[in-house]
Amino acid sequence: MYQQYKVDEVKKIKQKLENHKSIVLVDYRGINIEEVDELRTRLRDNEVDYFVSKNTFIKVALKELGISGLDDELVGPTAVAVSSNDEVAPARELAKFMNEVMKGKDFPSFKIGMVDGSVVDTEGLEQLAKLPSKQQLISMVLQGFNAPINGFVGTLNGIITKFVRTVDAVAKKQAEKN
Repeated sequence: MYQQYKVDEVKKIKQKLENHKSIVLVDYRGINIEEVDELRTRLRDNEVDYFVSKNTFIKVALKELGISGLDDELVGPTAVAVSSNDEVAPARELAKFMNEVMKGKDFPSFKIGMVDGSVVDTEGLEQLAKLPSKQQLISMVLQGFNAPINGFVGTLNGIITKFVRTVDAVAKKQAEKN
């Protein structure tokens, strides 16, 4: 019975980590229940799964999935934030929470992360957290594509407007002569 609990717990963790685009390990010491609820709500709204489990269960799940490089940081209280949609969302939302809700405190803090198969240290996670969301980045790229087209259309519109005004002025002048 007790062994089955362990197997089930590892299986749950594996399911959460299976299709990840990013994994962020966090030291969650010093955070109270209300703050945890606020953090979970923020993460859930951004499609980030956040959970706490025993480090040994997380290690076993990572090993069974063939994910390496995170084991050394699985020491002490560890929470896991995982996203299967947006590579930056866990780091961005955790950093935003730390800045807005936990300002002036040294906790929670990043331990290590993995983004698209690459291990990222705390400095890298902090840099990732500053990036805009995937939708915002796509929007920025599309605006960049549209800028030259909008400029060209504006120029053509200006030429056509000048032409129409010139024709109108000529027509008025002809009307005055008659």
